[in-house]
Amino acid sequence: CGGAAFQCKVGRQIGAVPPGRTLTYNEVARALKTAPRPVGGACGANRVPIVIPCHRVIGKDGTLTGYGGGLWRKRWLLDFERKNS
Repeated sequence: CGGAAFQCKVGRQIGAVPPGRTLTYNEVARALKTAPRPVGGACGANRVPIVIPCHRVIGKDGTLTGYGGGLWRKRWLLDFERKNS
């Protein structure tokens, strides 16, 4: 993984999400028995965003939140995956 152990755990959890699907920071946190904020921090530290698809993680209310490449890119990636998977 190349990151801290926690970042790798988050990356594996997110990597299991099929293209075009999403899950919330809360869902990832619950699966890892932690809080959502550290999950967001691990996503923010992601240096390989296509390999570890953090764009598939959204806010608990379904909104697109925080993405290093910009929310427009997060939206584009999700739309692209939904149309092509």
